Formats: sequence, structure tokens, C-alpha cells
Amino acid sequence: MTTITKELEAFHIIGISVRTTNQEGKSQKDIGELFGNFFQNRLIEKIPNRETDDIYCMYTEYENDFNGLYTTIIGCKVTSLEDIPSGFIGKAIPTTKYLVYTSVGKLPESVGKTWGKIWQSDINRSYVADFDVYGQKSVDPENAEVETYISIN
Repeated sequence: MTTITKELEAFHIIGISVRTTNQEGKSQKDIGELFGNFFQNRLIEKIPNRETDDIYCMYTEYENDFNGLYTTIIGCKVTSLEDIPSGFIGKAIPTTKYLVYTSVGKLPESVGKTWGKIWQSDINRSYVADFDVYGQKSVDPENAEVETYISIN
């Protein structure tokens, strides 16, 4: 797992969402079901104005920190939020600084290990918007590479 710091310009995603918490394994179940729905129902095909087919898993609207409620959105980066299909949500990822972690290995375990390390760290997180990017290097679930962006102060 490698880490770098980046400042990103604001962008938008459209996807499907769930309100969840990390307590008692609820997020693993909820986010797993969200991914299942996204792929089984080929929802990527319903997202207008996609920039790429990379899948974004965004974590936002934190109640307080990673111990409270938050919203997870699975979708794609888009050029506009003007045409959000029924049942989907559109959200801006703001311009801010991010710590970027790269997970390598089997999915979802490699990404789960990265999040475990993040939760145990003393990073000065802003809790504005965090996200994982599942791009071309993540298509092989046995040997995937996924970037995790953590918004920082």
C-alpha cells in the first residue's frame, strides 16, 4: 500500500446510495448489497454524461466521523448533474487535498485492509468526501489495484 498527497479540482458523480454506519459490520453488508445491485442491474448503463467507466465509491455526509452514520454512493464521474435518473443521486466532490492510498491484491479484502489502516491512523481528516476508484487496474478481482482518496484538512 502506497500513499501520496494530491489536490483535486471539484467534480461530480451520479450513482445509487445507501445511508450506513461502520458499527456491527453494517457498512460491509450495505455496501456489498449496493455493489451487487449496481452490477447485477447494469446501472452504469443508466448514468448519463459519464466521463469514463471507472466506478467511484464515495463516502460523504458524515454524521461526525467514521464511527457515525454516512452516505455511500456507487457510480461514475460525470460532466454534468443536469440529468439525474430516477432512483439515482448526484453529488459534487469538492476541490480539496487528499491522501491517496493504493491497495493491491484481492477484492474486496485489499481495500478493506486499507480502510482498517486509515481508521486506526491519526490522519487529520476533513470528512467532506472520501472515495475509492475502481478503474482498469481493478478488473481482475484476484489482483486488483484500487485508489482510495481521503479528504484532509
